[in-house]
Amino acid sequence: MTRLVARLAAFLVAAASLIGPQAWADSKILRISSIPDEAPTELQRKFGPLAQHLEAATGMKVQYTPVTDYAPSSRPWRRRRSTSPGSAASPSCRPGCARRCDPIVQRAEDEKFTSTYIAGADSGIKGIADLKGKTFAFGSPSSTSGHLMPRYFLGKEGIEPDRDFTRVAFSGAHDATAAFVESGRVDAGVLNTSVWNRLVEQKKVDAGKVKVIGTTPPYFDYNWTVRGDLDPALVKRLTEAFLALDPARPTDKELLDLQRASKFIPTRPENYQGIEEAARSAGLLK
Repeated sequence: MTRLVARLAAFLVAAASLIGPQAWADSKILRISSIPDEAPTELQRKFGPLAQHLEAATGMKVQYTPVTDYAPSSRPWRRRRSTSPGSAASPSCRPGCARRCDPIVQRAEDEKFTSTYIAGADSGIKGIADLKGKTFAFGSPSSTSGHLMPRYFLGKEGIEPDRDFTRVAFSGAHDATAAFVESGRVDAGVLNTSVWNRLVEQKKVDAGKVKVIGTTPPYFDYNWTVRGDLDPALVKRLTEAFLALDPARPTDKELLDLQRASKFIPTRPENYQGIEEAARSAGLLK
């Protein structure tokens, strides 16, 4: 269980890490974190203002704790007073486990999330079928949109990465995957569509060197998850704080824009069964 939790507890991009009910009463500190799927500076830019919003909604001090890779972001779930990200597809979030966690909200965009396949402009790759015999980069091994779901859908297309690619690399983050392809370190790769769109908009990728060759079918992805032993009243306030963000209000729109969200909506564990199936297919769940 411990090994799997370390590998899977950070499937989804923005999972809240929150203290248990007694620790909450003692410390009045709400600890949040997120999986490290982008550069640390970008994550701090996104989640710092959100922490301030949650402080106003809960009356608690909110601490955002950045991490540098997926495994450390999961370890605090196993401690009583300091916790960190979990996902609905993780063993730590499934019935019968000692430490339950519950997804509460997600961006509206995450109901139909996709990953984007990219290739070097001069690679000769025109579509997914042309990937065989090429070098390829995923993000982190435990990333939903940077590895698990794209690998799962490649299998549906008859492509087995370990068999059909001449080399498989793991860049560690979505923006790093784009850099791998742009530099020619690999022929092609896949990353979260939202991050790809941001890189293009901010001109952080050279469109003359990288091209889109396809996208995955849609799937449920990122959510905010809380520890299952969190005080229900606090969970309610947190949920309401996300759902109350209104793009018609300028300050709320700034927060939503940072999250690349039109709005937040409620979610539930059943939405992520597809990710669990993909994790089983990849051998990360038994």
